[in-house]
Amino acid sequence: MTTKQRFASILCWFEQNMPVAESELNYRNPYELLVAVMLSAQCTDKRVNMVTPALFEAFPTPAVMAKATSDEVFEYVKSVSYPRSKAEHLVQMAQRLTEVYGGVVPDNIDDLQTLQGVGRKTANVVCAVIWNQPTMAVDTHIFRVSERLGLTTNSKNPLQTERQLVKYIPESVIPKAHHWLLLHGRYVCTARKPQCEKCGLTQFCRYYEKN
Repeated sequence: MTTKQRFASILCWFEQNMPVAESELNYRNPYELLVAVMLSAQCTDKRVNMVTPALFEAFPTPAVMAKATSDEVFEYVKSVSYPRSKAEHLVQMAQRLTEVYGGVVPDNIDDLQTLQGVGRKTANVVCAVIWNQPTMAVDTHIFRVSERLGLTTNSKNPLQTERQLVKYIPESVIPKAHHWLLLHGRYVCTARKPQCEKCGLTQFCRYYEKN
């Protein structure tokens, strides 16, 4: 099976078996999604969704959060991973978002990455989810699943994975493909013990073929 054929087969399977694939983070606007994605780094979406309702009630806009102290924000996010640094980044992000962008979340990766605490992965998520742009965010799930399935080969870091994936995935499919791979990694192709017996992709999977 060629790489091109593998991609086509796997994408077709996902389209037929997971026609709806969306972020599991709760949000109502670009600002809320940006905050939620920042909080989700090395933390579960479930935990983030437990934290954000009270956080967004207290800081409903970037302008309000920009006036807060990191200690005030910390009280709302202290149950997530790395709460101190995330609280500081959220306040700094909100300040720059207010001062430089008038409180409007940028719609491109470059500007988003000028915000404190916003890396390439976070920027890609926001652009894909909010504006349906062909940006592939690579987290630990996608990095692992892509290599196991054979969509990537000897990828050393998320950027290499991203480049290999977007080379073969049609632009119109990339935003949904991000969620396909992420959710597959979260619930089926898990890190320690992939549930191959529950997986419909074994006929295309390089890991399954070898093991």
